[in-house]
Amino acid sequence: MKRNSNRYEFDQLMDLYSGDMVRLRSLAFAERDARYGKTIFFNRNFHIEPSNVCIHKCSFCSYRRDSEEQPGAWSMDLDQIKDYCLQKYREGITEVHIVGSVHPERDFDYYRSIISLVRELLPKEVAIKAYSAVEIEDMSISSGLNLEQVLIRLKEAGLDALPGGGAEIFDSYIRNQICPDKLSAEHYLEVHRTAHKLGISSNCTILFGHIEKREHRIAHLLALRELQDDTGGFSAFIPLKYSCANNSLSGIGEVSEEEVLRTIAISRLALDNIPHIKAYWPMLGKRTSLLAMEYGADDMDGTIEDSTKIYSMAGSEEQRPVLAVEELRELASVSGFQIKERDSFYRIIS
Repeated sequence: MKRNSNRYEFDQLMDLYSGDMVRLRSLAFAERDARYGKTIFFNRNFHIEPSNVCIHKCSFCSYRRDSEEQPGAWSMDLDQIKDYCLQKYREGITEVHIVGSVHPERDFDYYRSIISLVRELLPKEVAIKAYSAVEIEDMSISSGLNLEQVLIRLKEAGLDALPGGGAEIFDSYIRNQICPDKLSAEHYLEVHRTAHKLGISSNCTILFGHIEKREHRIAHLLALRELQDDTGGFSAFIPLKYSCANNSLSGIGEVSEEEVLRTIAISRLALDNIPHIKAYWPMLGKRTSLLAMEYGADDMDGTIEDSTKIYSMAGSEEQRPVLAVEELRELASVSGFQIKERDSFYRIIS
């Protein structure tokens, strides 16, 4: 865990965020270059999204459905998850990413059984990264177990790491506008703090480009930095751009590519103690994700295998997200970078 001796604080970060783009890029790239040189990390992975039927009604979400009868809804039982998992797995894959919704009729045993099933089906070198903080808190509420008990039982079933979803934006006023019935910022941080205490690493995120302002983003980053100072458990930070299709915030449109790149750069400068900044290509598109490497990002996530609908349903550029390793190698080479394959814990794979 690297931490700068002279940290950027709130006012400095705000000035850089709105300042000269060339200087911002230069500072962020220098920080990235000092850590990783010209390397772009990636892994071979696929997603399982058990359901999109959800009790929460986030205004930015294009993915959720109210019930299984609603058009576009799905819910997978354990047999369907087994078939899907075997269909998507390819030799060389090192991670399965499981995240979906808070289904009104699924209990903790169901979610734990998914982990056990996947652990039984896939080779031991495939890490299981599963369940957002939102889902973990709901498991705690519905089961009557505390967070530590939930996470211990999931870990015993085969859970290796947590994804970062559900952070959205920490500011309470903005959060009450876009996801009033979802777990609070404090609870999000507590889920991850508890996971880190148990030796479960995680990612962290922000959802930006909706009704929040830059100062809300900076405050969000600094809250993550503070938790990382305490636990050291975050592996990567993923800035997630709001996508406007098919949700109740659609009228506000989307932020520009420049704003995306500024946000990635300021994330690299603010989060001096979180090792990796991820440009999530199914959301940003391959071209912008590659450009983000010049602004402080160092990771492009994984091959995905056309296994996620969360951003395609919101109108993202990548409607059938698949990234072939040779395609990534060629894209990186043209831009002066080289790719290195990693596992979920950033151990390099030859």
